[in-house]
Amino acid sequence: MTNRLRKLMVAAVAALALTAMAAPMASQAATPAPGFGQFAGCPSPAENPAISGCLRAIIGSGHFKMGNKNVPITKPIILSGGVNSEFQGFSANSKGGLLPAEQLVPGGVIGLTGLDWLVNFLDIDSLQLKAVTELAGQPSIGEKFTLPVRVHLINPVLGKNCYVGSVTNPIKLELTTGTTSPQPPNTPISGQPFQSFTEHANGVTTLDDAIFVDNSFAAPGASGCVLTLFGFIPISINGLVNSQSGLPAPAGTNTTVQNTDMELAPSNLVYP
Repeated sequence: MTNRLRKLMVAAVAALALTAMAAPMASQAATPAPGFGQFAGCPSPAENPAISGCLRAIIGSGHFKMGNKNVPITKPIILSGGVNSEFQGFSANSKGGLLPAEQLVPGGVIGLTGLDWLVNFLDIDSLQLKAVTELAGQPSIGEKFTLPVRVHLINPVLGKNCYVGSVTNPIKLELTTGTTSPQPPNTPISGQPFQSFTEHANGVTTLDDAIFVDNSFAAPGASGCVLTLFGFIPISINGLVNSQSGLPAPAGTNTTVQNTDMELAPSNLVYP
């Protein structure tokens, strides 16, 4: 994120806040005003009085490559929460954060594990593999948009806790609309700043058509992947997942491209 864009966002939130009446402190979490329901993940003044702007970032498409697996983003991934007057200090309530969005992983569970014999026991739907990106730390907004995440790999064969990355060892994305400086063999790639900036009559500001990129991050190995034979014999298959997926994957071998739109509104409009 460029200095110019960051200042533009801060100015937008500040300018809109000045046009609104100050919000009273609430004794409990409030419901967003009509027309602002999309900002339900933004903390109310009662939850976090430091929040002055509510935001909703929508990653509508792109892809996420770790190791030798490249997953297209086909279902929108939404980051919802609030920031302070400096467009920092991201915070979210129980309805916010990085909302779950299941992405289909090409190759399914057989491609992930190499267990070809599963085709004899599972139907087509059960062979599908889904990936959900979850927050694994505190996002921060500055020159780059830092997003610590873990990826939940979902299929009954893998158990309920099969992840790449964790809270203690997250995948640390440093997303930028500028140009990256990755370690080899990756080469620099460039994103794109928001292409339009629109202030709407209800006080919401929309920024559209940005491309955030990062190809400098590392991806750890899988953990918690367990195959249960005969319903009661658990066998770790982390090694299978890692060998089939090229994990752990060092910095310079992974890439994400995220086509992103954003909505902003002053907290005192969302919670009047």
